[in-house]
Amino acid sequence: MKIAIGNDHAAPELKLAVKAHLEEKGFEVIDMGCAPGERCDYPDAAEAVCAKVTSGECAMGILICGTGLGMSYAANKVKGIRAACCSEQFSARLAREHNDANVLCFGARVVGEGTAFDLVDAFTSTPFSGDERHQRRIDKITAIENKNA
Repeated sequence: MKIAIGNDHAAPELKLAVKAHLEEKGFEVIDMGCAPGERCDYPDAAEAVCAKVTSGECAMGILICGTGLGMSYAANKVKGIRAACCSEQFSARLAREHNDANVLCFGARVVGEGTAFDLVDAFTSTPFSGDERHQRRIDKITAIENKNA
Protein backbone atom coordinates (compact mmCIF):
# COMPACT_ATOMS: atom_id res chain seq x y z
CA MET A 1 0.00 0.00 0.00
CA LYS A 2 1.15 3.50 -0.84
CA ILE A 3 0.73 6.27 1.75
CA ALA A 4 1.35 10.00 1.31
CA ILE A 5 2.74 11.82 4.33
CA GLY A 6 3.14 15.51 4.95
CA ASN A 7 4.08 17.93 7.70
CA ASP A 8 4.75 21.54 8.45
CA HIS A 9 7.74 23.05 10.27
CA ALA A 10 6.38 21.89 13.66
CA ALA A 11 6.76 18.22 12.83
CA PRO A 12 9.65 17.22 10.54
CA GLU A 13 11.31 14.92 13.07
CA LEU A 14 8.09 13.09 13.94
CA LYS A 15 7.23 12.82 10.24
CA LEU A 16 10.60 11.17 9.56
CA ALA A 17 10.11 8.73 12.44
CA VAL A 18 6.58 7.83 11.26
CA LYS A 19 7.83 7.46 7.68
CA ALA A 20 10.56 5.04 8.81
CA HIS A 21 8.03 3.13 10.94
CA LEU A 22 5.70 2.73 7.96
CA GLU A 23 8.52 1.66 5.66
CA GLU A 24 9.62 -0.97 8.19
CA LYS A 25 6.07 -2.34 8.00
CA GLY A 26 6.31 -2.62 4.21
CA PHE A 27 4.41 0.50 3.15
CA GLU A 28 5.62 2.68 0.30
CA VAL A 29 5.65 6.26 1.58
CA ILE A 30 5.56 9.40 -0.55
CA ASP A 31 6.94 12.33 1.45
CA MET A 32 5.17 15.61 0.69
CA GLY A 33 6.38 17.47 3.78
CA CYS A 34 9.20 19.79 4.66
CA ALA A 35 12.58 18.81 6.04
CA PRO A 36 14.06 19.78 9.42
CA GLY A 37 15.01 23.46 9.42
CA GLU A 38 12.61 24.38 6.61
CA ARG A 39 9.52 26.51 7.17
CA CYS A 40 6.31 25.63 5.41
CA ASP A 41 2.60 26.22 5.81
CA TYR A 42 0.29 23.35 6.77
CA PRO A 43 -2.34 24.09 4.07
CA ASP A 44 0.27 23.48 1.37
CA ALA A 45 1.28 20.09 2.78
CA ALA A 46 -2.35 19.12 3.34
CA GLU A 47 -3.31 19.96 -0.23
CA ALA A 48 -0.33 18.04 -1.65
CA VAL A 49 -1.06 14.90 0.38
CA CYS A 50 -4.78 15.05 -0.36
CA ALA A 51 -4.07 15.32 -4.09
CA LYS A 52 -2.18 12.03 -3.90
CA VAL A 53 -5.13 10.40 -2.11
CA THR A 54 -7.92 11.77 -4.32
CA SER A 55 -6.01 10.87 -7.49
CA GLY A 56 -5.79 7.27 -6.30
CA GLU A 57 -1.99 7.28 -6.34
CA CYS A 58 -2.04 6.72 -2.58
CA ALA A 59 -4.56 4.72 -0.57
CA MET A 60 -4.40 7.09 2.38
CA GLY A 61 -2.57 10.07 3.80
CA ILE A 62 -1.00 11.13 7.08
CA LEU A 63 -0.61 14.78 8.04
CA ILE A 64 1.34 16.09 11.03
CA CYS A 65 1.51 19.67 12.29
CA GLY A 66 1.73 21.12 15.79
CA THR A 67 -1.73 20.01 16.93
CA GLY A 68 -3.15 18.19 13.91
CA LEU A 69 -6.03 20.64 13.84
CA GLY A 70 -4.83 22.94 11.07
CA MET A 71 -3.99 19.98 8.87
CA SER A 72 -7.43 18.45 9.41
CA TYR A 73 -9.19 21.75 8.63
CA ALA A 74 -7.26 22.15 5.38
CA ALA A 75 -7.56 18.48 4.36
CA ASN A 76 -11.31 18.42 4.91
CA LYS A 77 -11.71 21.26 2.40
CA VAL A 78 -10.60 18.87 -0.36
CA LYS A 79 -13.48 17.09 -2.09
CA GLY A 80 -13.33 13.37 -1.38
CA ILE A 81 -11.22 13.64 1.76
CA ARG A 82 -12.41 12.52 5.18
CA ALA A 83 -9.60 13.55 7.52
CA ALA A 84 -9.63 12.61 11.20
CA CYS A 85 -7.57 14.41 13.83
CA CYS A 86 -6.75 11.78 16.45
CA SER A 87 -4.64 11.62 19.58
CA GLU A 88 -5.51 8.08 20.72
CA GLN A 89 -5.96 4.69 19.06
CA PHE A 90 -9.69 4.24 19.64
CA SER A 91 -10.57 7.28 17.51
CA ALA A 92 -8.03 6.35 14.83
CA ARG A 93 -9.52 2.87 14.55
CA LEU A 94 -13.14 4.06 14.48
CA ALA A 95 -12.29 6.81 11.98
CA ARG A 96 -11.48 4.01 9.54
CA GLU A 97 -14.04 1.42 10.65
CA HIS A 98 -17.09 3.70 10.86
CA ASN A 99 -16.21 6.77 8.78
CA ASP A 100 -13.92 5.33 6.10
CA ALA A 101 -11.48 8.16 6.82
CA ASN A 102 -8.70 8.37 4.26
CA VAL A 103 -6.40 10.88 6.00
CA LEU A 104 -5.06 10.70 9.56
CA CYS A 105 -3.96 13.94 11.23
CA PHE A 106 -2.19 14.41 14.53
CA GLY A 107 0.03 16.88 16.32
CA ALA A 108 3.71 16.64 17.13
CA ARG A 109 3.08 18.87 20.14
CA VAL A 110 0.24 16.60 21.30
CA VAL A 111 1.48 13.03 20.84
CA GLY A 112 4.88 11.45 21.26
CA GLU A 113 6.57 9.06 18.88
CA GLY A 114 5.14 5.91 20.48
CA THR A 115 1.58 7.20 20.36
CA ALA A 116 2.10 8.37 16.78
CA PHE A 117 3.13 4.84 15.82
CA ASP A 118 0.07 3.44 17.61
CA LEU A 119 -2.20 5.87 15.74
CA VAL A 120 -0.67 5.01 12.39
CA ASP A 121 -0.86 1.27 13.07
CA ALA A 122 -4.52 1.47 14.11
CA PHE A 123 -5.42 3.62 11.12
CA THR A 124 -3.58 1.58 8.49
CA SER A 125 -4.68 -1.82 9.78
CA THR A 126 -8.39 -1.10 10.20
CA PRO A 127 -10.67 -1.56 7.20
CA PHE A 128 -13.97 0.24 6.68
CA SER A 129 -16.72 -2.00 8.05
CA GLY A 130 -18.91 -1.55 4.98
CA ASP A 131 -21.89 -1.59 7.31
CA GLU A 132 -25.02 -0.13 5.69
CA ARG A 133 -25.67 2.41 8.47
CA HIS A 134 -22.11 3.76 8.30
CA GLN A 135 -22.20 3.91 4.50
CA ARG A 136 -25.52 5.79 4.65
CA ARG A 137 -23.89 8.40 6.89
CA ILE A 138 -20.83 8.72 4.67
CA ASP A 139 -23.16 9.20 1.69
CA LYS A 140 -24.85 12.04 3.59
CA ILE A 141 -21.46 13.65 4.23
CA THR A 142 -20.67 13.36 0.52
CA ALA A 143 -24.04 14.91 -0.36
CA ILE A 144 -23.27 17.88 1.91
CA GLU A 145 -19.84 18.19 0.30
CA ASN A 146 -21.32 18.10 -3.21
CA LYS A 147 -24.07 20.58 -2.38
CA ASN A 148 -21.53 23.10 -1.05
CA ALA A 149 -18.85 22.59 -3.69
